[in-house]
Amino acid sequence: MKAVIALGANIGNPREQIELAISMLRAATDVTAVSSLHASKPMGGPEQPDYINAVCILESDLPAADLLSLLHGIEKTLGRERLERWGPRTIDLDLIQYGGLLSSAAELELPHPRAHERRFVLEPWFEIEADAILLTHGKISHLLEQLP
Repeated sequence: MKAVIALGANIGNPREQIELAISMLRAATDVTAVSSLHASKPMGGPEQPDYINAVCILESDLPAADLLSLLHGIEKTLGRERLERWGPRTIDLDLIQYGGLLSSAAELELPHPRAHERRFVLEPWFEIEADAILLTHGKISHLLEQLP
């Protein structure tokens, strides 16, 4: 099943952390596309450095909860500590969309509940899949046009 993963980092060596995370995803899944790296300003949270972001598309046969566990395992391996909501991080991997699955479970909301508001998700995704549709929200090209 096709998964869209957003990656971000803003402490340590963000570019290296994202490249390492992508390498780990390649080892565990079939990564089919990776965007270039994009810089973005932090949204909310404390004062912190700018982020480096990317999006990758992969194929996996894992159940959604297991894919999420894989993402969290990569974060942990790369030193992610969850100290503060929207705080700085060595790496962040978000499952944006997984096939046609819709979920409102607290542990896994699909599609990601704020993806449609985040240029740092939509721009890199558009770069690698211009005709993509974010379930429940529509074409990402239209969503990008609506962002300030």
